[in-house]
Amino acid sequence: MGSTTEQSVLLEVSFPYARYAEIAANTLSVDKEPRRGGVSKIISHEGNVLKVVLQSTEARLLRVSANSFLEHLRLVTETMEKFGPPV
Repeated sequence: MGSTTEQSVLLEVSFPYARYAEIAANTLSVDKEPRRGGVSKIISHEGNVLKVVLQSTEARLLRVSANSFLEHLRLVTETMEKFGPPV
């Protein structure tokens, strides 16, 4: 059974360009977490840093959500690298 205490994960990812952080934030913000999922996600960027806060009352859901987010981030990063520096 999960705890009722809110737990969170803060991820800060540095990119070589502020535009990359903006692109990643905009791309990853498109899909909102489903309400029944039990995880809330806040995505922002500040300069060249992408900031993500994941919150849940269940550690297992938080872990699964963080892993999924990192996989999506990897795909976004690889795509940006393939197309070169931002314009």
